[in-house]
Amino acid sequence: MNAKGVNHEPLPLPRATPESQGVSSLELAKFVDALDTKLAELHSVMVVRHGHVVAEGWWRPYEADLPHLLYSLTKSFTSTAVGLAEAQGLLSLDDKVVSYFPGLAPARPSRHLAALKVRHLLTMCSGRLTDSIVHAVTDRTGNWVKGFFAQPWLQAPGEPFSYDSGASHILGVIVEKVAQTDLQTYLTPLLFDPLGIQVTSWETDPQGHRTGGFGLSLKTEDIAKFGQLYLQKRKLAGPSAHTRRLGGKGDLQTGGKRPLRT
Repeated sequence: MNAKGVNHEPLPLPRATPESQGVSSLELAKFVDALDTKLAELHSVMVVRHGHVVAEGWWRPYEADLPHLLYSLTKSFTSTAVGLAEAQGLLSLDDKVVSYFPGLAPARPSRHLAALKVRHLLTMCSGRLTDSIVHAVTDRTGNWVKGFFAQPWLQAPGEPFSYDSGASHILGVIVEKVAQTDLQTYLTPLLFDPLGIQVTSWETDPQGHRTGGFGLSLKTEDIAKFGQLYLQKRKLAGPSAHTRRLGGKGDLQTGGKRPLRT
């Protein structure tokens, strides 16, 4: 419980039997068997229907309370931070990216780089045809932001989609700049605390910025809560409004029966 008396202890999703939510236990069992047969390795599975967990399971050595590295799923949390910052008026999706990095971006950017906007990073349509994280992490000075800008822009932003972890990292750094705090600290009262998510690990780059494209570790149920929140199309307007929505009918609630673990 925080100083304002709001309880931010881990908040479990409600549990229910599969049949009570219109799901066949038999088909779930077949699904898990298929996973075991067709996938070389699986760490966990959690099936949520109508906001209720109807099946969950972990393969050794993984466990329910063990945070797992999310790899590129981290990008979804970084983009959520961008959306929150935009809703708070801290940035605009049409802001030019170079405007946030005087001294690190080229003083005389090419016309393609000069046209690069925050929205282009979000949609991974920056005009780069390769993942810029490769150049970022190999920058001779160890500065990932500087490395991001080091390679030329050969196409105009908004052109074909190209997967880019470096773009997500730059988004995270932009949020840290406008929020004047690191990405994890920014998201804690707005997202993690209201969902009852306790973050124990989020990697950083050599400058101390949270890695926006990878590096966050969470538990399986934390991911399910995050997904359920988006499924319910909730607007995250701030800590108090977000908490109020989460407490509303049909939102994340405690209670219900725990099913047999798959």
